[in-house]
Amino acid sequence: MGRVFIPHPHRLLLPSPSPLHRSSNASTIPRRSRFSPPAHRQIRSELSLSCGSHLIPHPAKVDKGGEDAFFVTNHNGGVLAVADGVSGWAEQSIDPALFPQELMANASGLVVDEEVSYDPQALMRKAHAATSSVGSATVIIAMLEKDGTLKVATVGDCGLRLIRRGQVVFATSPQEHYFDCPYQLSSEKIGQTYQDAMVCTVELMEGDIVVMGSDGLFDNVFDHEIISSVSGSPEVAEAAKILANLASNHSKDPNFDSPYSMEARSRGFDVPWWKKILGRKLTGGKLDDITVIVGRIISSSDSREVGYETT
Repeated sequence: MGRVFIPHPHRLLLPSPSPLHRSSNASTIPRRSRFSPPAHRQIRSELSLSCGSHLIPHPAKVDKGGEDAFFVTNHNGGVLAVADGVSGWAEQSIDPALFPQELMANASGLVVDEEVSYDPQALMRKAHAATSSVGSATVIIAMLEKDGTLKVATVGDCGLRLIRRGQVVFATSPQEHYFDCPYQLSSEKIGQTYQDAMVCTVELMEGDIVVMGSDGLFDNVFDHEIISSVSGSPEVAEAAKILANLASNHSKDPNFDSPYSMEARSRGFDVPWWKKILGRKLTGGKLDDITVIVGRIISSSDSREVGYETT
């Protein structure tokens, strides 16, 4: 079986004399949508997130802890955020981890800022403006209000899934210029800004499960695997660990037909024609940093789970 190989994983954007080519589904115009999964709204207690998280660095980046960064806070109903450093900066002798780390540190400190006013797009704007490190990152921020309204802003291919009663009822979509070159907040003018973020509002219910992660999760794990993993884990920290380990195992398996390899084939990347004649195809997971955050929606009267866990 062939293994996925793309010459420049997570390519950075740099000025070029030729115009930037974008896939047909890419747009510089921010897309806004309001999504309400079908459910009968009832008077209810205040809602919040009980969260667990787990991070597994790329096998070649274990010593420095990888290039993903994230934070979780219990402000209001809860705030979750993930930033995935664009590895292509290493080719410019720049540490790709510095930009996402500073970006997330700034965002964490600005959550309570009055100008943010519990708007993830505004938080993204202010955190990006305060970041001085050279580099770029894909980013997702989700903020839960106590009435159950989850606001999400995302630039690039970090993702979020909302699971209700064993089904994915909402999922973010990746933004990219072309395959393996996602939208990215950057220190350079060529990058995207908060204005390019896809912004969504989702109404949550007690018992819903939110799964957020870098593309290291979603490139290697299918939605049905996410559902079975979180459904079988009573504790959110354990669910996050199980999902991260599953993604890590898949990423190292050259025979696993991953979401990433399937997408690569659909974009024209495959084994040579003579291997196709022998019945072979491009397979394998994608080695990457893997960040997973799992949050369960609980009511203020639910004392069984409190706080935030990191494993």
